[in-house]
Amino acid sequence: MTTLVQLEGATRWFGSGHTEVVALHPTDLSVAAGELVAIMGPSGSGKTTLLSLVGGLDRPSRGRVIVAGQDVGALNPRGLAVLRRRTVGYVFQDLNLLSGLTARENVSLPLELDGRSPGEARTAAEAVLASVGLTELGDRFPDDLSGGEQQRVAIARALVGGRRIVLADEPTGALDSITGESVMRLLRAHCNEGGTGILVTHDAAHAAWADRVVFLRDGRIVDEARPAPSPEFTASASRPELATSGSDAA
Repeated sequence: MTTLVQLEGATRWFGSGHTEVVALHPTDLSVAAGELVAIMGPSGSGKTTLLSLVGGLDRPSRGRVIVAGQDVGALNPRGLAVLRRRTVGYVFQDLNLLSGLTARENVSLPLELDGRSPGEARTAAEAVLASVGLTELGDRFPDDLSGGEQQRVAIARALVGGRRIVLADEPTGALDSITGESVMRLLRAHCNEGGTGILVTHDAAHAAWADRVVFLRDGRIVDEARPAPSPEFTASASRPELATSGSDAA
């Protein structure tokens, strides 16, 4: 199975000397194509730092982060931008949708920035909006959409252009349980189709949709768990249960 994300002793610290703070201690982690991995742990445990390193939003202080065969720490700013536009989609906790653009325009923007024609970008945006159930809402602005609809627009933007890796930082934090479950179904479907997803969450019910749950504490991986076997992850599948392995991370 192809490995799309590989951390090799990846470390991130801030400051130096007596002011140095280690956000992520040397970490090894592999995520394969088709795999959805959930990252759990208390606030300040290094979850968002890990996600930022994989997404090319930050660079490791030591070690390597390899994404789709590319060493993120060795890429120049242009290379990082290309990686994010073509390979890695990021769903931010606060969504970061542009209020002055319609849903369709928000989704097509990464493609236009990558040099695609407006017509090609629009067609691709409409296709991915349809895949997340928003065919009729492409002309609406973010403020005219519900929280769940905005979240689906953000996921569509992360998927557009065939990006294989989706990173999601607490994507269901502000949603009710039913809407949050619909978001998890979208992430699960992306991985079932051969993509890769890394999800930061505090919700064990949502982490249970993952193939593997990694627990962080104080910048270190302290445990892993695999959800209990459940029916296939399809739109009709019931929410699975998370089988922890005695971790004290919450």
